[in-house]
Amino acid sequence: MKIKNRLYAILSGIVILSSLLMVSCAQEIKPVVESPAIQPPAAQRIAHADTTLGDVRADDYNWLRDRENPKVIEYLTAENDFTQFKMAHTKALQDTLFNELKSRIKENDESVPMRWGGYFYYSREVAGQQYPIYCRKKGNLEAPEEILLNQNKLAEGHDFLSLGSYRISPDHNLLAFATDTSGNEVYTLQVKDLRTGKMLPDMISAVDGNVQWGNDNKTLFYTRQDAAHRPYQLFRHSLGETGSDKLIFTEPDEKFWLEVGKTKDEKYLLINLGSKITSEVWYLDADKPAGEFKLIEQRKNGREYSVDHKDGDFYIVTNDQALNFRLMKTPIKSPGYMNWNEVLPYDATIKLDNISVFKDYIALFERADGLKRIRIMKAADKSLYTIDYPDAAYTVWPAGNAEYDTDLVRFGYSSMVMPTTVFDFNMTTHRLDTLKVDEVPGYDASQYESKRVWAVASDGARIPISMVYKKGLRQTGDNPTWLYGYGAYGISMEPYFSTSRVSLLDRGFIHAIAHVRGGGEMGRDWYEHGKFLEKKNSFTDFIAVAEYLIQEKYTHSTKLIANGGSAGGLLMGAVANMRPDLFQAIIADVPFVDVVNTMLDPTIPLTVVEYDEWGNPNEQKFYDYMKSYAPYENVKTQDYPDMLITAGLNDPRVGYWEPAKWTAKLRQTKTDQNLLLLKTNMGAGHGGASGRYDRLKEIAFEYAFALHRLGMAR
Repeated sequence: MKIKNRLYAILSGIVILSSLLMVSCAQEIKPVVESPAIQPPAAQRIAHADTTLGDVRADDYNWLRDRENPKVIEYLTAENDFTQFKMAHTKALQDTLFNELKSRIKENDESVPMRWGGYFYYSREVAGQQYPIYCRKKGNLEAPEEILLNQNKLAEGHDFLSLGSYRISPDHNLLAFATDTSGNEVYTLQVKDLRTGKMLPDMISAVDGNVQWGNDNKTLFYTRQDAAHRPYQLFRHSLGETGSDKLIFTEPDEKFWLEVGKTKDEKYLLINLGSKITSEVWYLDADKPAGEFKLIEQRKNGREYSVDHKDGDFYIVTNDQALNFRLMKTPIKSPGYMNWNEVLPYDATIKLDNISVFKDYIALFERADGLKRIRIMKAADKSLYTIDYPDAAYTVWPAGNAEYDTDLVRFGYSSMVMPTTVFDFNMTTHRLDTLKVDEVPGYDASQYESKRVWAVASDGARIPISMVYKKGLRQTGDNPTWLYGYGAYGISMEPYFSTSRVSLLDRGFIHAIAHVRGGGEMGRDWYEHGKFLEKKNSFTDFIAVAEYLIQEKYTHSTKLIANGGSAGGLLMGAVANMRPDLFQAIIADVPFVDVVNTMLDPTIPLTVVEYDEWGNPNEQKFYDYMKSYAPYENVKTQDYPDMLITAGLNDPRVGYWEPAKWTAKLRQTKTDQNLLLLKTNMGAGHGGASGRYDRLKEIAFEYAFALHRLGMAR
């Protein structure tokens, strides 16, 4: 797995697969007349200034960064209380939405079993329980079930629980797993003996959650973070020898993250080192875990590569002389760059995302014309076969390909109207078998349709838009519309199915995804033109999409809700400053809005790593450009839309103070009486609530906010 995906694969919400009971009546919510005695919290202004490259920046809300200051918690609590007061009249609507969302999930559900090493591994969920239960059966699916880990029991006594690594030992007798109970992404590593059901005394705290087994079934490799939450050290641990763990690798460059991996055939352990634009990989025979890692090819600025193994060769996906990446291979005996040989001719129109290696085949996971696809290459003769799909806009992804010696590649498929389907494709016979279609109670896919349209940006770039809505929609200019955007790190926002989204569609909404530059939807070039000194393209693209939807009479500015989270929250902050007139409301989840101050502080997690995304503001050109668009720096004396802003107190990726400072400055500066709410989760991190029902409540809250601001309830 590429380190950049480990770092930034952040979505504003967890996709929960469920369905909708149709609702046929509507009742308008009348505006609530607020008591003049109830006023929004006013954060104290304390004079503070920073000077960078001779430029002085006033920051009167800098004090909100100190969470040890009781007044900070008082302020966040006051904002939460104000939010609850302002949303109290929507409680019945929130309950209705929550019940709808819940009714559309199959509460008793089970994943498709994955065959590996003589066992079938799967997880299942039980009605009323927040978390999955991890299980297996030996030999066949009729065998007795063995519960390996019940996450619900692990969560007892905690408001939050995240499971990091979940690694079965090569002999299938042990389970190494890591848990985080605060949301700060710092984990505790434990080992369970699956033969006895007992926990081993080996418990290691303050780890990163990234774990791999040596093939001796007693050696564990794990990573630790530095003070800035950067995984940078690799340790080796022998079971039963707690306290004598050996540090075997340290990455000193603050731009690079360290991850420990393993090849598909389980023959080699890998140290993957990566910044946003550069990679380096080391390898070790997994049968000899006490040995020393060897370098494949030293890092070169701008060159990325990832590695897998097959038949004595390392297969390498790299952007070396290939903007959209190509497939190479090199012999293990001399794996350096001079021996990298092209496997397939490079095609600049195809983005190669990753590969899955099998004994006789290689599955290529690619992107062409803005959509994902899978091509199968027969290793013997390099012949290629492309798997076809029924929808015009869809997404596919690898799904549980643990075995190396098999003719089957498993993948998931989804579109904006089609619930997730899991397939097995026989690479020899080309037979496609449907293993599971997610059951969505009450949902009828034939009642909805999706399409892809294109907006034109100010510089002529064509911006793809994925849309879904209920059939019969007319372009009358008054359809409520939820417009989502992200546009960073080269991450693509796929046209996936969402059961929670159906609650909006059945209320007449269009749900649209703006595939703006900075993402990876249209290949690597699409990403390159939405970062560094071209970051503003992300913002103007989103504005162009909003204008297109209005001009084509899909919607109206008074019916348009904009939403984005994390780096997509930066997008929300920028468009709020640039074109507040385009939106009725903006929902910004854990938004990265204090860009200049954060990127000038190397002690904050991700700062130095992200110099390769935003630029280093200690350099004049990047400082000036960053300051020109940073949402916090550019809050204006103007009217803003209704706004809901969320934060996580334990968030290590976007500090809670960023949305808090932004909210405080907006309150002090804006000229309108529109609603501005800050909702901080005091016991979670970047992803919000961890339990599936708690997450549904968060979605219901945001939907209720949007419906209320549009004067709608159903």
